[in-house]
Amino acid sequence: MKFGRQIMATKTGVSISLSISNSSSLHLSFALLFFLLLLQRFTLVCGLNYTYKQVSSLRLERIQRHLDTINKPPLLTIQSPDGDIIDCVHKRKQPALDHPLLRNHKIQRGPTEWPKTKMVKENKEDGRERRARSGGGGAFQTWRVNGTRCPKGTIPVRRSTVNDVLRSKSLFDFGKKKRPILLDRRIDAPDVVSGNGHEHAIAYTGSSEEMYGAKATINVWDPSIEMVNEFSLSQIWILSGSFDGSDLNSIEAGWQVSPELYGDSRPRLFTYWTSDAYQATGCYNLLCAGFVQTNSRIAIGAAISPISSFSGSQYDITILIWKDPKLGNWWMGFGDNTLVGYWPAELFTHLADHATMVEWGGEVVNSRANGQHTSTQMGSGHFPHDGFGKASYFRNLEIVDTDNSLSAVQDISIMAENINCYNIMSSYDDQWGTHFYYGGPGRNPKCQ
Repeated sequence: MKFGRQIMATKTGVSISLSISNSSSLHLSFALLFFLLLLQRFTLVCGLNYTYKQVSSLRLERIQRHLDTINKPPLLTIQSPDGDIIDCVHKRKQPALDHPLLRNHKIQRGPTEWPKTKMVKENKEDGRERRARSGGGGAFQTWRVNGTRCPKGTIPVRRSTVNDVLRSKSLFDFGKKKRPILLDRRIDAPDVVSGNGHEHAIAYTGSSEEMYGAKATINVWDPSIEMVNEFSLSQIWILSGSFDGSDLNSIEAGWQVSPELYGDSRPRLFTYWTSDAYQATGCYNLLCAGFVQTNSRIAIGAAISPISSFSGSQYDITILIWKDPKLGNWWMGFGDNTLVGYWPAELFTHLADHATMVEWGGEVVNSRANGQHTSTQMGSGHFPHDGFGKASYFRNLEIVDTDNSLSAVQDISIMAENINCYNIMSSYDDQWGTHFYYGGPGRNPKCQ
């Protein structure tokens, strides 16, 4: 019999491990006492601004039980160059199928129908297009740079660790968005999820017309984050339900930098969902039951590489989310024609039917440490008027209409809560269709 426990220091990656051989009960008793004292004194360094947490053995046991439910036994494990551990899990053993509503769920191999693309006039490639490169097929992620991949019939799952959980406020909060304040509808403004430190620069469309999905190509950067509990993301929102109650349904996907969630400042592909306005349901990526992954080459939550550089090469990713017209599941496509997986219709109430609003853009958390606005950046950290190669962009905005056709968004509105901190500028041309630049540095002389 052996007793063991391992704790890893987030800053250095050094681990402290304890393995005790049970040669005698006396030795074990002393070892247990030593271990408990060690736990009381041991502190973990978390994130950008060091914070310290005392860890009790009871809490560690609860965390480990939770990790055992989401870290499924792998058929193969891949060590990513960036430090991530990617487990190749049999697709029928993935976390999604632990959801009570999905116990008898039969995994859908693919959608019954892709959205139809309406014919558009051919345009010559312009300078922006030549200097922007889109990731696709999975080679855009760091864990794939050495040509590694998961076997057929498995999906890649980023392994969660004790440290990942300890960076969260609590075990309940791990993998969830901090619940924002839901603002009532305002004249000439969207029903954006805002308040409670969340700030946005977004484009949105919403009308009496039913919507069944959206698409965009999103420029990828690595914005700096001031505090470990803040994040910066760029994403698509598919929304339905009310913003003044607890029945908001939301499907989200894009890239984010979140030191609290991932333990570093790399931009990562992510997904999110909720069916009760971020109260109890849903989570990021595969950190709870829900999203069904079908792709063996893309790891949700894994780092994106390469990324854009100021006045240098630009890189972007294309994301498509749409509702299967026959089975009702909401699929996520990546790049030109790569399927990632789907959110089953059973997870939702309002989105079991259709979306009432689509949003594209950036979001940050402003914790106002020391009473000042955060210096956490949105997008590239530059304001939209700086343009291509300097400011971050969304291009070729499209929505999926009632006949499952993709059509360019002709009429969008834009909004930013504080234009001195983060802003947005929209435009249209033949090459990029409806597009916008967005973002900003956060705290500056005009943003306090």
